[in-house]
Amino acid sequence: MEQYTSKIIVSASQTAEVMGSGNMPVLATPALVALMENAAMLAARPLLQEGETTVGGSINVQHLKPSPVGAEVEATATLVQHEGRKFVFSIEARQGEVLVGTAEHVRFSVNRERFLDKL
Repeated sequence: MEQYTSKIIVSASQTAEVMGSGNMPVLATPALVALMENAAMLAARPLLQEGETTVGGSINVQHLKPSPVGAEVEATATLVQHEGRKFVFSIEARQGEVLVGTAEHVRFSVNRERFLDKL
């Protein structure tokens, strides 16, 4: 199965107080979700045809532990199911050895041009 790991160093702009999802200087859940989606998007890429990309369909996230500014957080997306246009990922986010989040994420392949033409 396809797998990809995306990494960030938590910056002040990614904190809950700056993003508006809370009032603490720790990694915001929306920033964690973006990191997880990025890993899944990149894990799916080898299975796509030219002109295709993927879009998010759903994500069920558990944000388990806080991460301070300066911490390195990595999310590893593992493809667990692929049927037609649908991709299902299991994702784990870690700060070192500490599990900070998990998710199940569904993405769908789309033709990039046709998708944008619908806007």
